Amino acid sequence: MSETSIIIEAGRAEAQYWRDVWNYRGLFYFLAWRDILVRYKQTVAGVLWAFIRPFLTMVVFTVVFGRFAKLPADGVPYPILVFAALLPWQFFSTSITDSGNSLITNASMISKVYFPRIVVPTATMITALADLLISYALLAVLFVVYSFAPRWQLIFLPFLTVLTCVTTLACGIGLSGLTVRYRDFRFVVPFLVQFGLYLSPIGYSVSVVPEQWRLLYALNPLVGIIEGFRWAIVGNPAVFPLTSVAMSVVVSALLLWASIAYFRRTEQTIADII
Repeated sequence: MSETSIIIEAGRAEAQYWRDVWNYRGLFYFLAWRDILVRYKQTVAGVLWAFIRPFLTMVVFTVVFGRFAKLPADGVPYPILVFAALLPWQFFSTSITDSGNSLITNASMISKVYFPRIVVPTATMITALADLLISYALLAVLFVVYSFAPRWQLIFLPFLTVLTCVTTLACGIGLSGLTVRYRDFRFVVPFLVQFGLYLSPIGYSVSVVPEQWRLLYALNPLVGIIEGFRWAIVGNPAVFPLTSVAMSVVVSALLLWASIAYFRRTEQTIADII
């Protein structure tokens, strides 16, 4: 009587790997929908949490930077200036925190069946994207409260949202691979998120950064994204921030390439070390 062996493959040939990613899109939808249900089902605040968190953060930044520090808002209501920056930031911070731990959270499934592991950290981004769409409703409320009319540049918001997704995906994929190999990253990521909150122009405008440092400052891809969101939503800056947005595109593309390359190398042994 012959024995049947079950082999769990850690990866396929590169030419077939991306075809596998497409073929497992059903798993991507399932994981994304499961995360959304877990986030909102049987919670006290429910969908309101997507409003509460950015609203409270906006209030804190408005009081600290707007009232106490009296940083310039360039003629824009300070809460709207802050909230326009919080939209991409909340999406980014939530996504990389969830994706960084996603492989460990799904360890039992990963160790039993083959599928392209990159599906797992990518699917976690959908929940944060749902939060982002909900937060747009709060932005509309702020427009009404402050009698502020949105600018025509709002039509560029989908492009900037896609750029935010690319940046988030690049960081999330890389962090998920690092967290599997070095478990200490579970504790490092919250610190990096907190540090990045103040390193990015959320509570203040880029105009307060000395001009000679702005190009170096723009190496943070979130700088161009946040400037782009503010330009599209409130018309601040008045001219499209081409340099900083272009820097975000280049840096995000390089990060995505490096993250995927590192993840593909790590993927070969994820089922063994997880």
